[in-house]
Amino acid sequence: MPDFHLVATVVVILATIIAFASDRYSVEAVSLGSLATLLAIFGAFPMRTPDGSILGADALLAGFGNPALATIIALLIVGQGLFATDALERPARVLGNLGANRPWLTIAIILGVTGTTSAFLNNTPVVVIFIPILTVVAAQQRVPNYKIFMPLSFITILGGMTTIIGSSTNMIAAGLAAQQGLQIDFFDLTGMGVLLAAVGGVYVLVLMPRLLKDRVSAATRENQVTGMQFVGEILLTAGHRYIGMTSKAGFFPEIRDLTPRLLLRRDVPIRPPFENITLMPGDTLIVTGTRKAFMDAIAKGEKGTAGLEGEDGYSSNIDVVPPGAHYHIIEAVIAPGSRYEGRTIQLSGLQAQFDVAVFGVQRKSRMARTALSEIRLEAGDTLLIGGTMDALAAMRGNHDILLLEHSAESVPQKRKARIAAAIFAGIVLLSAFDISPIVVNAIVGAGLMIALGCLTLNQASRAFDKQIYLMIGTAIALATALEHTGGASLIARQTIAVMDGAPPAIVLSVLFLLMAVLTNILSNNAVAALFMPIAIDVARRVGAPPEAFVAAVIYAANCSFATPVGYQTNLLVMGPGHYRFADFVKAGTPLVIIIWLTFSILAPWYYGL
Repeated sequence: MPDFHLVATVVVILATIIAFASDRYSVEAVSLGSLATLLAIFGAFPMRTPDGSILGADALLAGFGNPALATIIALLIVGQGLFATDALERPARVLGNLGANRPWLTIAIILGVTGTTSAFLNNTPVVVIFIPILTVVAAQQRVPNYKIFMPLSFITILGGMTTIIGSSTNMIAAGLAAQQGLQIDFFDLTGMGVLLAAVGGVYVLVLMPRLLKDRVSAATRENQVTGMQFVGEILLTAGHRYIGMTSKAGFFPEIRDLTPRLLLRRDVPIRPPFENITLMPGDTLIVTGTRKAFMDAIAKGEKGTAGLEGEDGYSSNIDVVPPGAHYHIIEAVIAPGSRYEGRTIQLSGLQAQFDVAVFGVQRKSRMARTALSEIRLEAGDTLLIGGTMDALAAMRGNHDILLLEHSAESVPQKRKARIAAAIFAGIVLLSAFDISPIVVNAIVGAGLMIALGCLTLNQASRAFDKQIYLMIGTAIALATALEHTGGASLIARQTIAVMDGAPPAIVLSVLFLLMAVLTNILSNNAVAALFMPIAIDVARRVGAPPEAFVAAVIYAANCSFATPVGYQTNLLVMGPGHYRFADFVKAGTPLVIIIWLTFSILAPWYYGL
């Protein structure tokens, strides 16, 4: 019953797209529902393909073992390793300064660089390179993630249209055209490709960010509070890098992220402005800073705690050895009626009881400038606490201090930054120059990140995105069913038949639109493979230059903007940008239409139709 299977497949695909776009149901629920329906249809009513085999569960579930899916998951783990070590903080700072403290100029420059680079490198490695860099730049410049990551993907796709090596789709299409006797040279796509990329780039950089809406998530909430200030202290022991720093104009300019509020020298307080003060061993700096600033100081071993109790009830501050990969920072609130109220951190017993360190205090009301160890705790105070996951877990359920579980974050392993950067560079170089497949490079790189201590298994597991996993697997299953039932080829044949006798420019425009729609449902490589022989045959029958129709196949197959499953780079940015399926439909569909109209207007002039 081939007609039944074809109709059923098309209905399931349409229902899935509508459900994804509506945002009424979760991605996981829609993916599982669509996959279950498809398996039920082909399980209850087996379909025999032209080669005599049965289209069954094995073929429909093959997408969950697809190399593209394995690549995405592995690259997410590699990216987590870069974040866990702050490996790209310095490059991000350099790029962040390009815009002279103008955030959107900085972002525009970076996106311009990615678009140009993607013309000469496969655009997937380009996106892999810039996702972690843009993440850091966005945090530094306070630009919302959702406004930059979809533009990153789209700009690289547009840039990839301009040369034969810009994307794997271009190279596959060029190979198919060569089999038909048409040779496509390196820059044959550049003229029209640059025009399309320029028009599309204006939309992506200027209009598209206005169409995207913020998605409130745990990560978003966390970013919103990073500007809140904690009070902490730093004990300058022998060899500390702050020793020898001299104040200028009342400040210590070399201390960037933390703000000195008080200097204790032999228990004598020195308040700002600091005039001609040189820091010495034994000094204690009372500082304020964001959580991120404190975490950076802890990672470098620069941060002191509020002190641990000795047998006599007194002790001095201790230096913190750079924590290992299992060391986490978490925020905790002093509860009303807590037994810690009215006690200093040093004498509360909190640190010794749970084997943790208190690095800072945040208070809603004004707090006096005094040593951290002497601050008397009040209900509502937020403490910045460090410890292993086991130590922090022991604090759960305590009614005196309430852990803010969502705030738990591992301390960056800056000692491993060069190792993580080297692994990442190896993946990019091996993939960019086709020395080995990107799926191999990504999986090996993810394994090395864990094996060499750049991140833990727990951190790696958090990088796994179940939404992407289920959506990709289901999308491949739907595309497989549409291909094997003959749905894609039927749509192509019927469209060509309807246009019989139309002018070449109209035929070219309609064919482009059809391919641009299908490339967001099927894979772009499948669209190129299906339509290349059809397009060349149509060109010869209508007496048009076949180069125009070959170019249309390549450009249209790259118009994978309207769904996250349309292209691999869309899936890569889906997590960092916190996007939903509907966001791609809303922001990507206009770009598909713009590219189609631009090509339809310019192609007759450019190719002499």
